[in-house]
Amino acid sequence: MAGGPSASPPQRVQLFRTCLVNDFLPEAGIAAVGLLERAGCEVEVPRGQTCCGQPAWNAGFREEARAVARHALAGLARTEGPVVIPSGSCADMLVHQTAELFRGDAEWSATARAVAARCVELTAFLAGRVASPPSGTAKPAASRVKTAYHPSCHLLRGLGVREEPLRLLAAVPSLEQVPLAAPEECCGFGGAFSVGQPDLSGAMLERKCAAIEASGADVVASCDAGCVLHLAGGLRRRGSRVRVVHVAQLLDGGAA
Repeated sequence: MAGGPSASPPQRVQLFRTCLVNDFLPEAGIAAVGLLERAGCEVEVPRGQTCCGQPAWNAGFREEARAVARHALAGLARTEGPVVIPSGSCADMLVHQTAELFRGDAEWSATARAVAARCVELTAFLAGRVASPPSGTAKPAASRVKTAYHPSCHLLRGLGVREEPLRLLAAVPSLEQVPLAAPEECCGFGGAFSVGQPDLSGAMLERKCAAIEASGADVVASCDAGCVLHLAGGLRRRGSRVRVVHVAQLLDGGAA
């Protein structure tokens, strides 16, 4: 990815690694750290991280969600600098939903708002720090990896992050972006939705996988590990050779 270390002292940032990245897609977390460091940041990963509370919140378990969110917020409140999150869904939870979760609780509502003000999704954070690629650096089209981008729902609709991932991917000379039909349609994951509504979720997944295959992409990328895992499973069951990765992996050059 274009861009290099800043001449100024490194900015300290906190990586909120998320459950799915930590347990199922650690390579995306490693890529995120590399990207942040090359963007001139000193990366810290706060100890004792668990969940942001989103699964319990979405399933309607308010008290359980509050208990989990208190732990996450307390840990982040003890840190300094931006909290960078390689997930639109977890970022949306911390930016928007925790304040609602603690409505009426003066102490924790204040903590939630203070932490939320520091939280930013990974590609949104990186987009303002990466220079445009110099002219003439792109590889011949025949040698570039055809790449489709799937915008996750929380990233797009919850946080309003639309162009930043595409702009970052366009700065990678080894990639050729290919369009998807109905790109902003949900892949059908939705966390608990895919468990509670498996038939509907499966139909949405099939529609998305068919669009990915029709695009001619060699690889499809998303900013949410949940979407990555869901799409990978759907494409694998179809016998597809299309690879699915987190956007951070492509930007870091390890999955192209």
